[in-house]
Amino acid sequence: MSPVTESDLPPQTLGARVVATKVFVTGLKVDAHIGVYAHERGRTQPLVIDVELDAATAGAEHLSDTVNYELVAEAARQLAGAGHIGLVETFAERLALACLEDPKVSRARVRVDKPQALAPHAESAGVEIVLVRA
Repeated sequence: MSPVTESDLPPQTLGARVVATKVFVTGLKVDAHIGVYAHERGRTQPLVIDVELDAATAGAEHLSDTVNYELVAEAARQLAGAGHIGLVETFAERLALACLEDPKVSRARVRVDKPQALAPHAESAGVEIVLVRA
């Protein structure tokens, strides 16, 4: 057995403390039935989603101690497949609420880009929403 060195110790034992943990998923691509215009009904459109979560995960050593970002991606895919949604604001809020179902999450920032919304005049349009646990 090799001796324990400083680099083997968790940060809290070195006089440091975790003040914030951000768990994030960026650039997640999903196809969703979304939009308020007639030409947007009956077809999917691509969305690009970024999620940033503040989570109480200090000292995490196991997946159960933190937020599983696979579950964040799955929640976005389920929401996208659940039927037509009129507004990206609605999509973003529902995804943020799903993230807050994890008791470790205190804040959820969700950004939803709709790349085809203003094509070819703009690269993307969308919304960013931030929800905090009450």
